[in-house]
Amino acid sequence: MCFEYNQLRPSQISAQETIIRKLLGKIGDHFCITALFWCDYGCNIEIGNNFYTNHNCIILDGAKVIFGNNVFIAPNCIFSTAGHPLDTEQRNQELEYAYPIKVGDNVWFGASVTVLPGVTIGSNMVIGAGSVVNRDIPDGVVAVGNPCRVLRKITEEDKKKYWRNEK
Repeated sequence: MCFEYNQLRPSQISAQETIIRKLLGKIGDHFCITALFWCDYGCNIEIGNNFYTNHNCIILDGAKVIFGNNVFIAPNCIFSTAGHPLDTEQRNQELEYAYPIKVGDNVWFGASVTVLPGVTIGSNMVIGAGSVVNRDIPDGVVAVGNPCRVLRKITEEDKKKYWRNEK
């Protein structure tokens, strides 16, 4: 179904919505998933209200991947519940595990973020571009880097940062 979705013209909004509604496990009100989009199963993905992902989102959903409301995902992001053992003997037996990923409300992921198995990401926060999220991230912060770490809290001053007073 991902292949079919990715072949549609951007103007075929109704056909896109039909495929996504069949593919994903749970869908809130209003969503936009920009092609290309790939997932393993789809049925393990839940998206809340007002969900947006830009081009080239990959969700490896061997386990649940749950997104809250107002989640915005920039291009080239990966959410992977899948992993392989560190032990070579186990890995050579082609063993794999899957741990769920949970994302809260009001989260913005910058471009090329990778979220690894078992991570919980809080609400009202930003994950900076290029980050590799390998541990839980709390509410209300800007977190960046590889490995991703909390840079600072989001404050009232952030409300003023991008607004211009035009006269």
